[in-house]
Parts: sequence; structure tokens; C-alpha cells
Amino acid sequence: MPELPEVETTRRGIEPFIVNQQICHVEVRQPKLRWPVRADLAEILEGEVIRSVHRRAKYLLIDMSAGTLIMHLGMSGSVRVFTQSCIPQVQKHDHLDIEFTNGSILRFHDPRRFGAVLWFVGAIEQHPLLSKLGPEPLSDEFNGSYLQNTLHSQKRAIKLAIMDNKTVVGVGNIYANEALFRSGILPHTSAMDLNETQYFELTIRIKEVLQQAIAAGGSTLRDFVNSDGKSGYFQLQHDVYGRANEPCRHCGQLIEKIILGQRSSFYCPICQK
Repeated sequence: MPELPEVETTRRGIEPFIVNQQICHVEVRQPKLRWPVRADLAEILEGEVIRSVHRRAKYLLIDMSAGTLIMHLGMSGSVRVFTQSCIPQVQKHDHLDIEFTNGSILRFHDPRRFGAVLWFVGAIEQHPLLSKLGPEPLSDEFNGSYLQNTLHSQKRAIKLAIMDNKTVVGVGNIYANEALFRSGILPHTSAMDLNETQYFELTIRIKEVLQQAIAAGGSTLRDFVNSDGKSGYFQLQHDVYGRANEPCRHCGQLIEKIILGQRSSFYCPICQK
């Protein structure tokens, strides 16, 4: 599933090509996504000019004067821009095209149809999907003091706590595993058992892992591709994720795997306490 770094990579990839561009045509080939694409979307969007492209958690927010187009990549979706000179033939899972007056096309592709294309009018932070989200992990608001104040009385495993979007957004399974390894914290440690130093260290490592993943273009996850149609490369740097029974790159001990919250968790029993 595309996580925060993959979505941020996509945002950065499409932004230069669509900001200040006017929409001239919208074609919805498959409206049955996670939520139905509204029937009048083409009528709403045609003539609108893209003002900015933002990201909140794993949602792409394409801002226009009349409202905001919200896109979510679901389990396997991608959003790519094709310039007039290199527009490929429409494929089976190309569900939506937004065409601009300069001839370029923004194309939404989603084989599993778990993604979403929604239209919202009003303050975007009040949308039901966004209104209860925690802070962005790369923001100043997300720091050791915030994390300690939020989690100091919670008994649940720290990995589950940091993967909760009400705590902080965008720390998916891969990046939670990697940040906990770098912090030296076992994933099943109760959140309330961490000390102040560990909370501060964990926030630093979460930011570090996400920033490195964004710089590398995200992680190679099944059929995820970024806005250039390329897979990410952060997977090559994973210390623990997906490496069960392989030697730890730091101490040589075999990486172990457990299930937490129905998700696989990987850790080194020597480097993490």
C-alpha cells in the first residue's frame, strides 16, 4: 500500500506540471471506486484552474477556486502526468483522466479500486476524512513532548500507537518497523513504559526514516509506481522490515517476526530492548 513517502513523492512529481493549468476535459471511465465518483465531476471541474497541490496524511489535495479534489491511492493506485507528446494508450485500470488546455493529462490508475476521487467544497480540514487526523510527522507539532503527552497512559504496543492516524499520520507498517529499530525499542513494548528519552528519540527516528524514504522515492511495494512510473528504492535500505530470519545488519542476530494488530512486525532482539 502506498504510504506517506509514496504519496509525497507523487505530490512532488505532479505539482510542477498541473499548478496554474486549466482543466478542459474530464473523463471518468470507472466511477465505482472505494466511494463512487460523483456523476457531475466533469461538469464541476472543466474550466477550473489548479491553484496548488498539497498532501494531508495519505490524501492528495488538489485545490481549485470552487473546491478541492481529494485523491487517495488505495492499495495499489497511482497518479501520473503525461505530456502532450507522450500520452500512452488507455489501459484497463485507468479510471480517470483530467486533461488540461496545454494538452497534458493527469491519469488516475487503480487496479484494485480501493482508491478514491472525491470533491469537497469548504475548509478542507473539516472534511470527515481529515478532521480527526493527528499531526503530520514531519511538522514541528510532532515532537517528543507531544508523543509522551499523548501516549504516556496507553497500554497498547508502541508500534500500534504510532501507526494510529489519530496519534500521528502516515507512519505505516514499514516505517514504524524501521523507526523503532533505529530507536532501539521493541515494537510490542507498551507505550506507557517508554521514558522521556525514548519518546524524543522515537520522534527523531520517525522523521529521519520518512525523510530518507521520500528522498529515495518511497518503497517498492507490489505495483506502486510514482508519478514518473518508477518504483521507489527505500526497500534496499530496510534494516528489519521483511527480513525475518536474516542477520541484523548491525549485530548479526537473526531478525524476528511477530504479529501485532494483524500486521507483521520485525525486530532485532539484541539491538531493540
